[in-house]
Amino acid sequence: MLTKRIIACLDVDGGRVVKGVKFLGLRDAGDPAELAAAHARAGADEVVLLDITATSDQRNTRIDVVRRTARELFVPFTVGGGIRSLDDASAVFDAGADKVALNSAAVKNPELIGQIAARFGSQAVIVAIDSKRRGNHFEVFVAGGRTPTGRDTVEWAREAQERGGGEILLTSMDRDGTRAGFDCEVTAAVAQVVSIPVIASGGAGSAQHFAEVFDVGHADAALAASIFHFGIENVVALKQQLAQAGVPVRLPC
Repeated sequence: MLTKRIIACLDVDGGRVVKGVKFLGLRDAGDPAELAAAHARAGADEVVLLDITATSDQRNTRIDVVRRTARELFVPFTVGGGIRSLDDASAVFDAGADKVALNSAAVKNPELIGQIAARFGSQAVIVAIDSKRRGNHFEVFVAGGRTPTGRDTVEWAREAQERGGGEILLTSMDRDGTRAGFDCEVTAAVAQVVSIPVIASGGAGSAQHFAEVFDVGHADAALAASIFHFGIENVVALKQQLAQAGVPVRLPC
């Protein structure tokens, strides 16, 4: 059985890591390079850096922040935010990223997924989906969660895989920052229609929440931010609790 990955996320605004609730009320959490290094040392399997205002500010990813953070890491490193073209992706890879995460640009230009996958491989392309419950279905939002698209989350995940995406990073906007638990319903719905890994995001608050999304939500990995940044949960302790619960995880030597 494949091990489940625990991923630390850095939401970056103005060169600093920030975290809010449901994409609002952001507060400072620290320096991205320092936090990335700390999370990796603590046992995180991967680190994701999302430049959360790059799209809304109509600018590219801050390459200086990416390069400085990449120097501190020895685990896989994903970067998203402001990547709108193959050249943008190339610049991020050149700065030290192992994968790129596409969100708004992929919805606007789905062919971009295949273009980057053709150059760097599908394993290097994550399609990030910000999703919000709308009655009995889930809708895709873009521009840092500011703009509804009218697109169905599950159908967009299916198309993203068909176009060459290697993983889906699925964030529940309803659960983001609440520490109330992952949205297992939407995670399972996406996992059932794709064969690529699904990373659950939004709502992590305890080891039990991780165990639930791996079991009920069928997630291949789970991502968290605030519980790691503010010292509520230690990655090693989290993994030990998951291992005791029978979840296959990679424990530090």
